[in-house]
Amino acid sequence: MDDGLIAVNGPHPRCWWSGHQPDYIAYHDEEWGLPQDDDRRLFEKICLEGFQAGLSWLTILRKRENFRAAFADFDFEAVARFDEADVARLMSDAGIVRHEKKIRSTINNAQRALALVQERGSLGAFFWRFEPAEGERPTRFDYATLAPLAKTPTSAALSKALKDRGWSFVGPTTAYAFMQAMGMVNDHLDGCCRREAIEQARSVFKRPY
Repeated sequence: MDDGLIAVNGPHPRCWWSGHQPDYIAYHDEEWGLPQDDDRRLFEKICLEGFQAGLSWLTILRKRENFRAAFADFDFEAVARFDEADVARLMSDAGIVRHEKKIRSTINNAQRALALVQERGSLGAFFWRFEPAEGERPTRFDYATLAPLAKTPTSAALSKALKDRGWSFVGPTTAYAFMQAMGMVNDHLDGCCRREAIEQARSVFKRPY
């Protein structure tokens, strides 16, 4: 279909990236873009976006339950206490992405998350202050190559704020993918069957700050 939309299993158009895989379609229809303020899920998503670097989100999505089991369901208080034995355990876990720098980054970011909660009261209160102003648009997708190119001044500011606080694997593109998934922006394409529902959810969502 035109405009980056596809129709799968019926007439309802969806964003092109949802593809034809049932698990990806379910993620698009049930999760992506719904506003989220639960600290554990916010921490999970920012960490999994870091693990995605150099990979596809579908790869991470299909390993997500393994990641949750390996990282204490992304309870950052628990992950912050992980030690070298945990690093070794995670490096031997074939169910996740065994990338030592990303594993250590997740442990570091859990420690930084605890500090951020002390600073701002919750991760939600911190992240949602970076909700972009209406009308700020990212670099759009390249439909010729289906390559995501999205980042914005706000995602760059979020990335810098996290890095200034010692977080890692949180570049501007990673930050924008996080913002898209957690509903801080509605990037379901015009004509997508989920765009209006996400807009409605965002309109009634109580920002946690």
